[in-house]
Amino acid sequence: MKLTIDSSSKTPVYRQIADQIHFAINTGELDAGDRLPSLRKLADEGKVALNTVIRAFRHLADKGLIAATSRQAYQVSASSLGEGRYAARGVSATKSEVHASVDRLDRGVFPGAFCKITEDYLTGDPDKCNVIHADGSGTKSAIAYLMYRETGDPTVFRGIARDSIVMNVDDLLCIGAVDRLLLSSTVNRNARNFPGVALAELIRGTEEFLETLRNHGVGIYSGGGETADVGDLTGTVIVDSCITAVMNKSDVITGAKIRPGMAIIGIASYGRALYETGENSGIGSNGLTSARHDLLSKHYARKYPETFDGNTPKDLIYCGPYRLKDPLPGSTQTVGEAILSPTRTYAPIVAKLLAKAPDRVKGLIHCSGGGQTKCLRFGRNVHFVKDDLLPIPPIFKAIRKVSGTALKEMYQVYNMGHRLEVFCAKRDAKPLLGIIREFGVDAQQIGHTEKSTKKDGENHLTLMHGKRKLSYSL
Repeated sequence: MKLTIDSSSKTPVYRQIADQIHFAINTGELDAGDRLPSLRKLADEGKVALNTVIRAFRHLADKGLIAATSRQAYQVSASSLGEGRYAARGVSATKSEVHASVDRLDRGVFPGAFCKITEDYLTGDPDKCNVIHADGSGTKSAIAYLMYRETGDPTVFRGIARDSIVMNVDDLLCIGAVDRLLLSSTVNRNARNFPGVALAELIRGTEEFLETLRNHGVGIYSGGGETADVGDLTGTVIVDSCITAVMNKSDVITGAKIRPGMAIIGIASYGRALYETGENSGIGSNGLTSARHDLLSKHYARKYPETFDGNTPKDLIYCGPYRLKDPLPGSTQTVGEAILSPTRTYAPIVAKLLAKAPDRVKGLIHCSGGGQTKCLRFGRNVHFVKDDLLPIPPIFKAIRKVSGTALKEMYQVYNMGHRLEVFCAKRDAKPLLGIIREFGVDAQQIGHTEKSTKKDGENHLTLMHGKRKLSYSL
């Protein structure tokens, strides 16, 4: 690779070298395992001191981006592409350390299911089972807080209530749970920064959204909740929820039927479904830590230090070009509207699919944490091939453009255009698509499954971005 050194720049030479190599990794010019030129060669070509190059390489190694293979040789680390900017902000796309602990625990009645399912401890019926599931809106609530502080309008938090509910409901859809769902919400707030008027809008947003779901065939009800004033733990607000359900074991989508030879239908995360009141950017509730900092400007770091972790490197805190009211390129929305766009629920769609064609739906995967790689954890001996994806929405194009995030990481962090996948026999794809499209959303067969080509039969994914092939495995 060719380095450009600007001797008149205020940036130290070692950082110029490190930043150019880091950018090459982020943009895919350098891939995992690629060998870097020798220290001596870079020093000679750049006409800089050898110790300067050594310092640059040590800086990159400390960040986990490169690793030494010998005294004079370095290569790009395998982990550098999977986590990158996301990990540097204290977030994990793969949650490998979480799975390392959780995967050793009892996995329930149906070990391959999307959610853990237990015996029916609530009523003792051997033909039934229980599920209790927790999730939340993540750091999206911090963006709502910014909008509230900038505009004074607390109604923005209605969407955050919806985000928290959807992240639970749409996980439960993947096991077939669409009725008799009992919700409990938890709000952890800093009472100085998140007053009662904002809390009232969260509660109002919860009740309104539950009614919307019930009006579209999803039986979900409120069981109350908890508001905790924990100003020592958060500077703003965190919104989480938990849903409990009792199901017939015979109704559970277990995940065991995801196997080679199937069609994969992707349902768009963007646009406007018939049951939605406005345009959806497709952002969902995953990857918002990076989206917030990559898109929004230093203006927010200066005014609202309570919205970020002071241990995060300063060059990764609100390092974007935009303010909330700026137009999002290629979109009719502003940047603020796009990143606060309420997470789409697929519950009305799945409720109708399971009512009209229950035997044709073999598996459902919610592409939440892990983005397009979420599928790797389901089915056995499967090679997932995603070679005809839906268009990438403007919000994700903007994030990649301003951040330089590698494509491989983008598909691991964000849904990139579809957030729910339906697995079915290839002959059933067309009739299922007909039902889905009744709701006014884009959907298409985005790929298929094959037999794993790995020696140990482990699942793996091939994803096509145009003509570029991206490969993933656990």
